[in-house]
Amino acid sequence: MRKKKAIYNVLTNLLLQIIYILYGFIVPKIIISKFGSNINGLVTSITQFLAYISLLESGFGPVVKAALYKPLAKKDNKTVNGILKTADKFFKTISMIFIAYIMVLCIFYPLIVNKNFDYFFTISLIIIISISTFAEYFFGMTIKLLLQADQKTYIISLIQIFTYILSIIAIVIMAYLNLDILMIKLVSGIIFVLRPIIQNIYVKKHYNLAPFDSVKEYPIKNKWDGLAQHIAAVIHNNTDVTVLTFFCTLEEISVYSIYYLVVKGLKSLIQAFNNGIDAIFGDMIAKNEKENLNNKFNLYEIIYFSIVTVVFSSAMVLIVPFVEVYTNGVTDVNYIRPLFGYLIVISEFIWAIRLPYSSITLAAGHFKETRVGAWVECISNILISILLVKSFGIVGVAIGTIAAMAIRTIEFIYHTSKYILNRNLFLSIKKILAIVLDVILINLSAIYIPMLNNNSYFNWLINAIIIALVATIITILIDCMFYNKEIKQILEKIKIGGNRKK
Repeated sequence: MRKKKAIYNVLTNLLLQIIYILYGFIVPKIIISKFGSNINGLVTSITQFLAYISLLESGFGPVVKAALYKPLAKKDNKTVNGILKTADKFFKTISMIFIAYIMVLCIFYPLIVNKNFDYFFTISLIIIISISTFAEYFFGMTIKLLLQADQKTYIISLIQIFTYILSIIAIVIMAYLNLDILMIKLVSGIIFVLRPIIQNIYVKKHYNLAPFDSVKEYPIKNKWDGLAQHIAAVIHNNTDVTVLTFFCTLEEISVYSIYYLVVKGLKSLIQAFNNGIDAIFGDMIAKNEKENLNNKFNLYEIIYFSIVTVVFSSAMVLIVPFVEVYTNGVTDVNYIRPLFGYLIVISEFIWAIRLPYSSITLAAGHFKETRVGAWVECISNILISILLVKSFGIVGVAIGTIAAMAIRTIEFIYHTSKYILNRNLFLSIKKILAIVLDVILINLSAIYIPMLNNNSYFNWLINAIIIALVATIITILIDCMFYNKEIKQILEKIKIGGNRKK
């Protein structure tokens, strides 16, 4: 059952991320083409400011999931109900705080950008963009966490796929009808409100949950440790656009957003492979399967890092050519920034490397033990970005992100090796050295590969396929050198799985 759920989760998440990437590329392109780079920059900036509240799910969310693993495994419905009531009360409080935050944002944010836009227009856009987030907090977040902890992420993914497709269709039609940006964002927001509604309908039908008013609250350990840790993470994740909002133009934010759009798409694909893994590792930890956990995590690292290396090494070569094609015809700002493109890919590559370690750390409930590192990451990103943004612009904030990401990644690797897996740190260092060697060889090879003229999406796609194939071949060869024993073990498991199906 565990393996079956994992397959469902990975496949549906992979499909979701493909749809999400399409959504992510279609919508900004429409906004830039119809309304200009400054409107795209404004939407990006507002969305990031709202994220200071909306991403609080990841602070309390992993704590709730970690608390749910054991009672779900034991089918202890009383404890599950108690945890969900505590979570529901917490998120309803957060939704009220979110309303207050929106009011503060409506008062002060327009003062930063009012030289470009009408005061009422900016306030309206803030309120419209926040609608779906409020709905998610008020009656969707608790149910979502239950499904994630029960290894049913595929249900959430299917619902999100439906709303993304519906939103894409609506936005394309409204753009064709020349409706304004406020109407486009309003209709899109209403569509996303359907997500928590459908999730609630599913859970009521498939789970025997008692009404929250008839259930006693369950005390959740480390609740505030997780929240404090993620407040730092939220600040870190949104530092770049926040700093750019104060020190640069909305057009520069638009440039940043387009490059980040590419790496965000790659991140979502990587998360599709990682999504649901924390629940599986959490289940192993709850059942004290130490040897099984170590073995499975080691094999997962090798497979995951191989995928990550191919994806991000290829992106280093292909991101600027893609942006060149994507922004063809846009003349209000220069989008071709090779150095920035390279740096932003490196920063998210580092994030991807740490993802397995952060996932298993959160699955183990080690929030208090790792919260200091979260604050160090956050503060270092802010300080370095502010120091460098005046002289180097978006390149400066990218450097700040790289430095902060590296610090936090080192902490997660060390903590996981010593306190969760109890294994030699060299095992992780060896894998990272293999990744570095892969990246160097792939980028050197790309210099000598003949490429088609980058004047269309088709030509770019052909070039991308060639680079990806070269990256895959190099990664496989290096993996065979470094992990000969483990690869044989992986192939043996695949062979056994294939024989079972027969």
